Amino acid sequence: MKLLVPPQSGSLAGQTASRNRFGQYMRSRAIPVNPTSAAQGIVRARLAANSAAWRALTPAQRAGWCDLGLSLVRTDALGQSYALQGNQAHASVNNNRLLCGLTVIADAPAVATPVALTTITLTCTAAAFSFVFAATPLAAATYCAVFASPQRSAGRSFEGDFRFIKLSTAAQASPLIFTSEYTAKFGIPVLGNKIFLSVITLTLGFQSGPTVVSSLVTA
Repeated sequence: MKLLVPPQSGSLAGQTASRNRFGQYMRSRAIPVNPTSAAQGIVRARLAANSAAWRALTPAQRAGWCDLGLSLVRTDALGQSYALQGNQAHASVNNNRLLCGLTVIADAPAVATPVALTTITLTCTAAAFSFVFAATPLAAATYCAVFASPQRSAGRSFEGDFRFIKLSTAAQASPLIFTSEYTAKFGIPVLGNKIFLSVITLTLGFQSGPTVVSSLVTA
């Protein structure tokens, strides 16, 4: 049910307040689905390991991460900007480093600013799924992380369910092919369906904003 009220988020009794591109709304509270997938287990293990590592840091190290967090700004579900707390900055940087196969670090690093991809051109068929991107190749120590949606109807214009599909090699050159990775997670692309991608770049644990594109599956 859509509401004309100040932005709010969270649950009270049996109702949950949230916001989408159409505005503020209320819905019945539901228990989230917990599929306990292998990918979900990997993410949870990383978060648990980084939480334990945070508790083992010295006060000076935690202060360094708190300072770094002030430079890492995110946007919440209500469209409001906020800076990360120290433990959030520590988890964000180290989760990204682990995704890239890098070691966990205890001391807060200097901020690195990955350059987002400027263009992505998709090729999507039942037999081949890839994209050409610019600028190419990626900079040294920079990776490309690809998140994809399930297959959608051709008329869909908005997507909010992106799941990790593939990480490129460092300094990857265009194109990036991920046919087998997408098929393993979502099945063979069906002619006429639409698939959305959200792509970020990662440099030394820091991430760029997403570049979102979509394409119909062609013959």
